[in-house]
Amino acid sequence: MEPLGLTVTALALHLGVSRKTLSKVVNERGSITPDMAQRLGRAFDTGPELWLNLQKTCDLWDSEHSPGDWQKVTPLPGLSGVVSEQAQA
Repeated sequence: MEPLGLTVTALALHLGVSRKTLSKVVNERGSITPDMAQRLGRAFDTGPELWLNLQKTCDLWDSEHSPGDWQKVTPLPGLSGVVSEQAQA
């Protein structure tokens, strides 16, 4: 935001959201919702997909680098190669 000369307050006003809401996103305490992605996409002349993909990438990175029960899950027996063969069909 700094290179564009934007403050959190000014951008929040432009986006039509509260300063608190935008501050949470900027400071990584809040997520980019589909609604916020639509607003950011319009404001920065990008698609909302860009903003949602950035959020998804951050979420997956956080998950992969945090301990969790998902790490206990193993591949289902007998599925080796089945899923990739179906994807190719």
